[in-house]
Formats: sequence, structure tokens, C-alpha cells
Amino acid sequence: MDKVVQFPGLGLEFHFNTIAFSIGSIHVAWYGILITLGLLLAIIYCFRRLKIFGLNNDRVIDVVIGGIIGGIIGGRAYYVAFSWDDYKYYIWDVFKVWEGGMAIYGAIIGALVVGIIICKIRHVRIMPMLDVASLGFLIGQTIGRWGNFVNVEAFGSNTSLPWGMTGPDIQNYLTNQISRLAQIGVTVDATQPVHPCFLYESIWCLIGFILLHLYTKHRKFDGEMFLMYVGWYGLGRAVIEGLRTDPLLIGGLRVSQILAIVCVIVSVILILVVRSKIKNAHDPDFMPLYVTTDESKMMMEGTYDAYEKEQRKLKKQAKEEAKQKKMMAKLRGQEEEELEPIAQPQEETQDPAVVTMATETKTDVSTQENAESMEADAHIQPEEPVQEELSAERDNSEVPTQEAVSPEMATPSEEPAPVTDEPQEKK
Repeated sequence: MDKVVQFPGLGLEFHFNTIAFSIGSIHVAWYGILITLGLLLAIIYCFRRLKIFGLNNDRVIDVVIGGIIGGIIGGRAYYVAFSWDDYKYYIWDVFKVWEGGMAIYGAIIGALVVGIIICKIRHVRIMPMLDVASLGFLIGQTIGRWGNFVNVEAFGSNTSLPWGMTGPDIQNYLTNQISRLAQIGVTVDATQPVHPCFLYESIWCLIGFILLHLYTKHRKFDGEMFLMYVGWYGLGRAVIEGLRTDPLLIGGLRVSQILAIVCVIVSVILILVVRSKIKNAHDPDFMPLYVTTDESKMMMEGTYDAYEKEQRKLKKQAKEEAKQKKMMAKLRGQEEEELEPIAQPQEETQDPAVVTMATETKTDVSTQENAESMEADAHIQPEEPVQEELSAERDNSEVPTQEAVSPEMATPSEEPAPVTDEPQEKK
């Protein structure tokens, strides 16, 4: 399909076909070639810079492949979702990616989601990976935007600047979109040149790439370059999106412009917060760059797999030991529960208060019995004199003679009568 694009102010006119070449019934478009070229250059650059970020090539390649697939799916899904009226009756057109129709925000979101998942699986640090990926994004966007040029899309409203562009396809599009653009407050003249928004964004991304490339060795923390990319691209996109005549709309609002503004605000806040924490920490080891860590060194030397295997083995052993200790503690508890009723049956059934009361009761009864016994003994008197005489004779017969017994052992023949409070009866 032949296209014509003119730059009247520059005296330039381009004629080209959107199909680069064909293989049988398969047509390869310039749009797909430019997107692929951008991806390849981004991959080559990133792999040459992985060492600066402390990442291992073998692990990162899996993340890159997954990120590319996620980016293509996400970019197409995002575009189709906001242009569903153009596809709801032509479902198979959804899969014709080579014909154009990719949303950069959807591509970035899809690449990030899939890439982060694979980072978790392959044990690749996410923040350094995002830093190096942000540089790759900028390369891909710088070149990929020229795919919009060959498809004659992503242009803006009227302009009198010398680089304003026009052509038959641009004029036809504006004529068909006059009423729609009027709803969002955009007035256009289909016969006048328009802003080459694709060119603005391509140049903006190129400048951003150069700046981040130079800043790489001066980064303060992992993830800072990614936040800078988000803020930089969001700032440019917020301005450029306001010029475009083919925005994705929700309720008359430009989705990409709103999202761009949010990205700028969030990225700036996060950068300021993290830098403030680093500054106030007064500790050189606070949030160190991943490339300076032992883990990164093992990754680069290729010894991390053995280390990781050993760590998994140690964790497994620790888990088994903890399980065994738990089982032993449980068995000891069961044995104590079984032996306790046999060893102390009475202590478990008797209340200490009851035992104390019983002891006090026994003591009171014993004391009372002793008192009564003493009182009874005090009142006992000899009933007959004969009994007293017989007792005296028996004592005398048992006592040794005076010569054999020492004076200390000599005892009177009669024991004194017990003293009582009552008077004794006369004999």
C-alpha cells in the first residue's frame, strides 16, 4: 500500500509502501521491522551493560524473552481495549499486530508483569533489572516510533511550524474525525499541516536515553534510573499527548495523558523519599547498590547456583530438625500426662483447703483429749489404804540396799501426792 507524506515547510515529500517484502502470501510490514529492530538494539545494549548492574547474562536472557512476549501482548491488548468498536466485528484483526495498533503503556505494563514474574523464578534482582530495562525501553521507543511514521499515524493537531506534515491519509483521517475531535475541544483543518507527534516522542526518548546512559555510574540506589525513566517519559508524553488527534479516550478524557501525569508525580515523590532516607541514614552501607553485594559477585562468577543449592539443603535440614524437635516435645508431653495421675493421685483429687481443715480438726481433738486425760488423773485418789501399802512394799523390794546405791539414786519410800486445787480427804 503506497503512502505519501509531505513536509511543505521543509520542501520534503516521501513515497513508500507499508509492506517491506513478501514471502509467498506472508507480507512483512515496515512497522514490524522497525519494532523488531528497536528490540534487537535494546537487547544488545542491555546485555553489554549488565555487568555495571551486577546481573548475570544467562539468567537475564529468560527475563528478556518473557518481557518481549509480555510487551507485545500487553501493547496490543491495551490498544484493542480502548478501540474495541473497531474490532468487535472483526475479531481476527485483533491478532494482526503487523498492521499497527500498539499502545506503549500497555507494552510497558505487559513487559513489567511478565518480567517480574520471571525475575522471581530465576532469582534475578528486580530493581537492577528495571534500571537496565529502562535504557532498553528508551532505545526501543526511539526507533519504534518511526513505525508510526510509515503507517502514517500518531500525528497531532494543526501547526504552522516548518516541520508540519500532511498527506492524503492524514487529510482523510482528520475529515472523518472532525466531529469526534470537537467533543474533546480540538478543532482541525484537514488541509493544513499537523504536528509530527511520532517525531517529537522519538527525539524525547533519544534525549532521555543519552541522559540516563551518562547517569548510570552516578545512580544513588537500585531502581532510581527506572523511576527517572518513568518521570522523564511521563513528562514528555503528557505534553505530546495533548497535541495528538488520535488519543485513547474514556469519558472524553485522554487516558494516556492522565496516566503520564500520575507517573511523573509518583516517580518524583519516590525519588525524593528514598534519597532523603539515604542522606539521613549516615551509613555508607545503607541501601547499597546490588553490584557491590556478595550475591552479585557470585552471580557474575557463576558460583551462585552452588551456593543456592547449599542454602536450600541447609534450610531443608533446619526444617527437618525443627519438625523432629516438635515431635519429641509432643511425645514428652504425652508421657508426662500419662505418668502424672499415677505418681500423684491424692494431690490431684484433694483440695489443699480441705486437707488443712482436716489437719486442724485432728489437732483440736487431740488437744482436747489430752486436757481431759490430765483433768481425770488429777481427781483420782487411792480408794483403800491396803493398796497403798502393797505398792510401797513392792517398791521397797525392787530398790537395792542402801550400801549399793548411791545417794543420788536413793528415793523416798513414798511419792508425793499430786497437787490439786481441791482439798484431799483425810485417811
